Amino acid sequence: MDILQAILLGFVQGITEFIPVSSSGHLELVQQIFSFPTNNFHLFMEFVNLGTLIALLIFFRHRLWRIIKDVFTNRNYKLALNIVITSIPAGVAGLILSDFIENNDFFASLYTVCTAMGIIGIIMIVIDYLPHLSPLKNENHLTPARALGIGLMQIIALIPGASRSGTTIIAGRLVGLDSESSAEYSFLASIPIMCGVCLKMFLSESSRTYFVENLDTLLMSNLVAFVVGMLALKFLLTYLKKPKSLQSFGRYRIIVASLVIGVMLILA
Repeated sequence: MDILQAILLGFVQGITEFIPVSSSGHLELVQQIFSFPTNNFHLFMEFVNLGTLIALLIFFRHRLWRIIKDVFTNRNYKLALNIVITSIPAGVAGLILSDFIENNDFFASLYTVCTAMGIIGIIMIVIDYLPHLSPLKNENHLTPARALGIGLMQIIALIPGASRSGTTIIAGRLVGLDSESSAEYSFLASIPIMCGVCLKMFLSESSRTYFVENLDTLLMSNLVAFVVGMLALKFLLTYLKKPKSLQSFGRYRIIVASLVIGVMLILA
């Protein structure tokens, strides 16, 4: 993979990791549309999470410090415990199913990606008409049961095209949070999972070898992902203050999925 390809993929990762349109789905689309090298592409997709993880840690540094301070100074474990509860289902499922997903052509198929994008897009459009639990003021008022519900929904994000932020924001809405609070909680709950993914990569000798051999392209892609990710976070949390803001992302997902499937059917 050359530098220009790495820059493009870093840009796609940065903007789609946080905006709920699916980073893995868009990376698969870009890779297949532009015929980028497929050798070890799954390793690239996992390593490019480093840039967006650093963006998350820096963007939410004050919030994370308050959570840590609450735990050690005020003995208030509620939010920290809920974040752990939300992280566990997808983390465990990812460990168990990661090899299966990476080596199964079904999950790399554009039909699978586009179907997942479209279904989640439809849910985003109709989310205001679905049954919700009693409203919560913000994520600090989540109960462990509701936190677990968000975590179980997050398992769906293992399917390329579903979107980790998209599924958790939807789940957050269904358990009573507004869109902005759902997004903030989604990002906080994704930090342990992303840290786990990165740790797993560096514990693998073959992954470390890939990282060293492709250091220049990975550094460039992660730098771009970091910068774009910071901008995407600021944009999204501002945009979600608007009523029915998820509908815009839902329509985008449906349009992209429909166009890609249409082109594939024509070319088949």
